[in-house]
Amino acid sequence: MINKKILAAVLCAALTLPAAVSCGKDIDISEGSSVEATTEATAPAEVELMNFTAPKEGDTIIEMNIRDYGTVKFRLFPEYADKGCENFVELAKKGYYDGLTFHRVIRDFMIQGGDPLGTGQGGESTWGGKFDGGSDPHLGHVTGALAYANSGAPDEKSAPTASDGSQFYIVTGDQNINDDTFAYYEQYGYSFSDKQKEMYKKVGGAPFLDGNYTIFGQVIDGLDVIFKVQYVPTDANDKPLAGDVIIDSVKVTEYKGEELRWYLSDYDYDDPAKADVVNFTAPEQGETVVNMKIKDYGDVKIKLFPEYAPKAVENFVTHAKDGYYNGLTFHRIINEFMIQGGDPEGTGMGGESIWGGQFDGGKYFNLIHATGAVAYANSGSTSTNGSQFYIVTGKVYDIDDLRSQAACTPAAEKVYTTYGGTPFLDGGYTVFGQVYDGLDVVLKVQQVETGDSDKPKQDVIIESVTVEEYDGSPLRWYRSDYEGIEETSEAEETSGESTEAASEEATEETTAAEDTTAAAE
Repeated sequence: MINKKILAAVLCAALTLPAAVSCGKDIDISEGSSVEATTEATAPAEVELMNFTAPKEGDTIIEMNIRDYGTVKFRLFPEYADKGCENFVELAKKGYYDGLTFHRVIRDFMIQGGDPLGTGQGGESTWGGKFDGGSDPHLGHVTGALAYANSGAPDEKSAPTASDGSQFYIVTGDQNINDDTFAYYEQYGYSFSDKQKEMYKKVGGAPFLDGNYTIFGQVIDGLDVIFKVQYVPTDANDKPLAGDVIIDSVKVTEYKGEELRWYLSDYDYDDPAKADVVNFTAPEQGETVVNMKIKDYGDVKIKLFPEYAPKAVENFVTHAKDGYYNGLTFHRIINEFMIQGGDPEGTGMGGESIWGGQFDGGKYFNLIHATGAVAYANSGSTSTNGSQFYIVTGKVYDIDDLRSQAACTPAAEKVYTTYGGTPFLDGGYTVFGQVYDGLDVVLKVQQVETGDSDKPKQDVIIESVTVEEYDGSPLRWYRSDYEGIEETSEAEETSGESTEAASEEATEETTAAEDTTAAAE
């Protein structure tokens, strides 16, 4: 059965998509609640949902490239939403959407973008201002549906769709809709035909939105991309935390008969919610590992993950073999957050990859920012990786604090509440390694005295980074594997800069032009 508290928050969000109005998470639905605005248009209609109607060769389709994630293709429905399609196509041709972000992401619901302000408060149609895109019962909010966000009816005589502009959303939705789901909706006034129920139970979606929004497209390829985006960590306003999710381009093109992949089952897709964290996968005998010797502190041994981050590992290993890191410093250290190094200039503004300049190391959603994780610094995207890296120290979270800062998978929640880390960085950086011995060294380094820009007052020097083979030595992944190191939670006193301050600084600096969260180029 659906959690009433969750549904209340989702319904509130759905009604205010473009305005990004904050909805109280403790709102409950009662029989006296006003739901007429969302239920009046959802009376049963004995019509087929046509979202999965194949396009004809030569039909106009949309290709949307989402930076670091991939390309998504959409079939359009001018036969049911002519003005909605015209608006989106004309804006795309003008390059209106290029470079904008998905400013609002709600897991198991939708991802929303198309606002030039990036706040949920901006955007307009190709004609200027708002327009009425209408709502056709042949199109439903099934998984993969593309629709316009709106701010409700402008006046008593208008439909909510009269406030359409440039903002849009793509439905991910509930993937476990059943008869209990509809029974729950119906007790609050919603109504669905048998045909609608059958389709939603088959493909998932957000049926409670039907009738109040202009649906004008459907994903025909790249649905797995959308589902990966929806797992980006978000803040309390559903805004992605660890860097922007950027729409590189939206192109208008033609359907050429390529394979249609409407459903999530059409993809080789690993559901993050069901997957384990892989940071603590034991290295095999003879596997390539790295030993980092920090002067006056000791050795830190790092397991690498070439199977998940091949370019990132190649870059780091080659730099190490070339002696690139030898003699450099950790130029930026924040207690209970991370230690950052790898910049030949020692300022946070230098360094490059083995290929010259920057490279895209990508990201794998089951490599997370657990304590001891090793990742590349960047200036807003994994495509801006260079030579700078950081090692996570972080803190151990209690579950309520964790959920107030970031949305995590169950597996990640277990790690962060047991072993610690920096969950608000997940989704924005290339994690490529994990400390398996010498975590105590890293935790000692984080306690050094720092000055301006978090730079240590006395240099912390990387004496050498050597590439070796794992020899079967004991694995000491966790704080508890070392004597004298205790787990700390937010409720306990911490030394140095507070976790809250570090978290706030990290969040702010991930969007800064210069030295960013563990990020600097």
